[in-house]
Amino acid sequence: MLYGLACAPVADAQQDRYLNVHGGEFKPIPIAVTAFTGDAGSGTQLTGIITNNFKRSVVLMPLDPKTFVETIGNPDQAPQMDSWRIINAQFVVTGRVSRAADGRLQTEFRLWDVGTGAQIAGSQYVTDANNARRVAHIISDAIYSRITGEKGFFDTRIAFVDETGPPEHRRKRLAIMDQDGANLRYMTRGDDLVVTPRFSPSSQDVTYMSFGASDPKVLLLNIETGQREVVGNFPGMTFAPRFSPDGQKVAMSLAQGVSSNLYTMDLRTRTTTRLSDSNAIDTSPSYSPDGTQIVFESDRGGSQQLYIMSANGGSPKRISFGEGRYSTPVWSPKGDFIAFTKQKSGSFAIGVMHPDGSGERILTEGYHNEGPTWAPNGLYLMFFRDPGGQGGAKIFMIDIFGRGEFPVPTPNYGSDPSWSPLLN
Repeated sequence: MLYGLACAPVADAQQDRYLNVHGGEFKPIPIAVTAFTGDAGSGTQLTGIITNNFKRSVVLMPLDPKTFVETIGNPDQAPQMDSWRIINAQFVVTGRVSRAADGRLQTEFRLWDVGTGAQIAGSQYVTDANNARRVAHIISDAIYSRITGEKGFFDTRIAFVDETGPPEHRRKRLAIMDQDGANLRYMTRGDDLVVTPRFSPSSQDVTYMSFGASDPKVLLLNIETGQREVVGNFPGMTFAPRFSPDGQKVAMSLAQGVSSNLYTMDLRTRTTTRLSDSNAIDTSPSYSPDGTQIVFESDRGGSQQLYIMSANGGSPKRISFGEGRYSTPVWSPKGDFIAFTKQKSGSFAIGVMHPDGSGERILTEGYHNEGPTWAPNGLYLMFFRDPGGQGGAKIFMIDIFGRGEFPVPTPNYGSDPSWSPLLN
């Protein structure tokens, strides 16, 4: 268990936003992450994790420690702000890690505003030493949120499909890792093919498709206990189901002859309800954050396009009208955007648009990008890119403004990522 205790006074302006991440005149904020004092090994680990998190945030720019003028000896004392103004730091992070007699780690941090000289955030955490990485992610989230006014995303996990072997005979295993690629765990052995893992929005459950000797099955896996249960056994299902925002239902696509229609299943009663009724292929449903609507892809108009309809069914409304084919729509946790894959002239792009179809923006394109998934704060996406040939897919992360794109390390090839809710 992880215990967190607030320990440091925070300035009255705690709720102020220092950075508008949505602003057009965007410049990343320089921040100095000083070495955590105390237990040398743990301090070095935490400092490195926090620094790496900020590098991948796009909005925070950690400064090179070689440029630091002041060495922090006592993290409880205010830094010499003039020393940090010289290198244009706007914020300074100080902290310490100590080990108690029972082996637990006590970690504390302070965030200082160089402009005012005030401490604006600070907390203390006591935890089992095995949770050191989580503490670093929680601290990163606290600092990110304090500066941006947005929720963090570092204390999260990614479910994905780990791929090994030649292209014609891939071994695909369900895997779980931290959002930065650490703490990898395999959840299946690779005996059966697994695809399209999806996190529950309300728990640490993952649903995925499993293809074995029998018909494809939808399985529900608790990643803490390892317990599995069959959600449904539906021949011809084209995509794994996605959870409703309350985690009580899943929306899915079931094949019926040459067509596919959308259904929902109540996980408590296992009853299914049909949502669409057409001769087209309706698939890849995703709920809006309030659970009232569903976005999906369909070829009912002659090519793959995006549509929105009531979560209870009814007449759908088309929202994509650009050139090319649209697929794999996913509604942002904030509700302001829908991410999608767009295929045009052999190029595969990851983009976003507003739920009414306006404001379409391509974030990255090439061959072969697919499968976007949202960070819980709605400001970042992960997706996978498969160059084809003898290579394989790799996972990437990008912010919703396309300001920065980063590879997400995996030991092998990796595809179909799904971002978890915040753990804390």
